[in-house]
Amino acid sequence: MTGRLMLLDTASLYFRAYFGVPDSVRAPDGTPVNAVRGLLDFIDRLVKDHRPDKLVACMDADWRPQWRVDLIPSYKAHRVAEEHEGAPDAEEVPDTLSPQVPVIEEVLDALGIARVGVAGYEADDVIGTFTARADGPVDIVTGDRDLYQLVDDARAIRVLYPLKGVGTLQLTDEAWLREKYGVDGQGYADLALLRGDPSDGLPGVPGVGEKTAAKLLAEFGDLAGIVAAVDDPKAKLTPTQRKRLTEAAPYLAVAPKVVRVADDVPLPEVDTALPHTPRDPAALDALAACWGLGSSLQRLLTTLEA
Repeated sequence: MTGRLMLLDTASLYFRAYFGVPDSVRAPDGTPVNAVRGLLDFIDRLVKDHRPDKLVACMDADWRPQWRVDLIPSYKAHRVAEEHEGAPDAEEVPDTLSPQVPVIEEVLDALGIARVGVAGYEADDVIGTFTARADGPVDIVTGDRDLYQLVDDARAIRVLYPLKGVGTLQLTDEAWLREKYGVDGQGYADLALLRGDPSDGLPGVPGVGEKTAAKLLAEFGDLAGIVAAVDDPKAKLTPTQRKRLTEAAPYLAVAPKVVRVADDVPLPEVDTALPHTPRDPAALDALAACWGLGSSLQRLLTTLEA
């Protein structure tokens, strides 16, 4: 995978598009298509501004994998809309967004933009695996800070975090992470699991917030160093910290596997090259007419051709 690879955390981006574009943007039959058109506008701007050689829309084939839930049952539990026996639970999604997701998938396929989701894994894991295999620079576009853990200056891996649409992006590298959190990319996962994350149902270590977590990591290097310090009477831990970390030992034993993105997902063989012409022009024309994709699609096509 030489050349610049851009990986889209697709659900993160279409959620942002859905909430950022008015639902008055509709298809000829009156169906809202604000997420569809907003995502096309996002991709257009990203390609224009950053000129990737390769582009992959990474998907959540399973937004709450059972192997993560088995380790931490509260993982994303508050976002479950409906439980399914023997299949992924349904995520709570706005009523007018759910019907747009299949349209997004069909449009990406007709355009020829690689779209990858793998059963049993989240988009984060797909991104982590593509990143691990990449030979060249990688831009990860996501509104999810969890992926800061992949930032690696030595390999030119950075996160482009949307602040306003995708026109204003925070270019997250190791210098930015150290200034903001006091850790590098590799240390961010340890900081996140110590601090916890209510949005993902991760409890963290009670009483250990972001600043304390950063101080502990600065003192002991990484999570393994902190865990070892708990059993070392000479280690510079306050009695309260030692007690809290001791009580959190069962959580700390399993949290790394839950919080760290997988880098060994069995990816399918896909052509990741940025397409210059649509893979299926007839299908794309039909989708454009049916859903009223108009100028959003035309702008993206013009950008891809260029």
